[in-house]
Amino acid sequence: MEQYILALDQGTTSSRAILFDRRGQIASVGQYDFPQIYPQAGWVEHDPADIWGSESRAAAEALRAVKPGQVLGIGVTNQRETTLLWDKKTGEPVYNAIVWQCRRTAEMCEELKKRGLTERIQATTGLLLDAYFSATKICWILDNVPGARDRAERGELLFGTVESYLIWKLTGSHVTDYSNASRTMLFDIHNLRWDEELCDILHIPMSILPRPVSNSEIYGTVKPDIPGFEKVTGVPVCGAAGDQQAALFGQGCFAPGQAKNTYGTGCFTLINVGADPVRSRAGLVTSVAWQVKGKTCYALEGSVFNGGSTIQWLRDELGIISSAPEINTLAATVPSSGGVVVVPAFTGLGAPYWDMYARGAILGLTRGTGRAHIARAVLECIAYQVTDLMLAMRQDAGCDIACLRVDGGASVSDLLMQLQADGLRIPVDRPAMVETTAFGAAALAGLACGMWSSLEELETLRRSDRVFLPQRVQSECDEEYRLWKRAVARAADWIEH
Repeated sequence: MEQYILALDQGTTSSRAILFDRRGQIASVGQYDFPQIYPQAGWVEHDPADIWGSESRAAAEALRAVKPGQVLGIGVTNQRETTLLWDKKTGEPVYNAIVWQCRRTAEMCEELKKRGLTERIQATTGLLLDAYFSATKICWILDNVPGARDRAERGELLFGTVESYLIWKLTGSHVTDYSNASRTMLFDIHNLRWDEELCDILHIPMSILPRPVSNSEIYGTVKPDIPGFEKVTGVPVCGAAGDQQAALFGQGCFAPGQAKNTYGTGCFTLINVGADPVRSRAGLVTSVAWQVKGKTCYALEGSVFNGGSTIQWLRDELGIISSAPEINTLAATVPSSGGVVVVPAFTGLGAPYWDMYARGAILGLTRGTGRAHIARAVLECIAYQVTDLMLAMRQDAGCDIACLRVDGGASVSDLLMQLQADGLRIPVDRPAMVETTAFGAAALAGLACGMWSSLEELETLRRSDRVFLPQRVQSECDEEYRLWKRAVARAADWIEH
């Protein structure tokens, strides 16, 4: 019988379940989209029932042809920072999940900055003080949902990021892996434990926090009679990582200096910096990449809030394209954007700017501007944002980056990948199997349950589909990037505060 690892990939707009075989190849996939909830401008939520229901249906679909006993282990990867609180006994959420993109706690973060906590938080957690991370989302739920704080202080509630919630639903274990814990703004990344003083400052009861664990170990086994998971009852859940760290692992970036970018809803660039955390001076954040077999690895990361979501905006809100792939055909009909620059700061700007008050802009319009110019400008703005991150990364890491490995939905665009290679002046390497986030979770689980024996074995499974090399004249690319920086300056600090 063929044996498999099941990866649960719970993302921002869809839940997926993917079965991988021993060669790292995909055997089956289940995927279901679920609704986004926007209660107010800048607020983003998910219904936890939609998260769990869509993931359960995806798992059932992926496992349709599998017999009990064929799945050796389960790995989980997830949209990070998204925050849930639920009842310890019933599992009933006290509020919707507050999504990583949500900016409702921006003012709370400003107050914390005024209290002089920026340095304390960065030194301990590796993060910048921002509404992006989980801590202030927890505070908001405790302070705004009637009875939530009292229940939390009585020990009746549990907090978790999405992987923690899924593992709890599957096994009853309340744990979080180090990579997700390090995105909460409450976790000491140097000592790998919750920071009691930070929890006290933010009035977060430590009783609600999950137990931090490594990224590749058995957390528990799947309970009986869970709809969608009946065929994997008793199978260990034994790998977990936040989506971006999972993608770094799945791309085989096991050595310091290796970097990847995921073109998803946002864009996320990570570089492996090895066994010691590197403090960013250029607007990046430091996180635990993973701990495997007792060895901890750290990463520098830059996060762009709106990457592929800008293409969705072009399709859904502006109606300029009718499907996401159509952007490539339309953009290729013009040789350039004609001086048009799109700044997709719909929910502020992430790294390296960290401007919660920036908003989106289209600049450089003339009477001759057409749909194709705007479409091309959207692809260009995704590449520019990644270039911003890579330049900051080179500065912080103190080493050159020889190649960028890429994945995520928008990485299928040859035009975007070529724009990226031209802007960065380095090769851009797209793998044959682009589901690297899910594979990273599968690989972590597979190491724990014996499907694979070492990082070296995993490394041999990666194959390149295409490597894009710089083609355009550098001076042209530099001039266009200069226009991008001017456009960002116009969109910055737009909201009065």
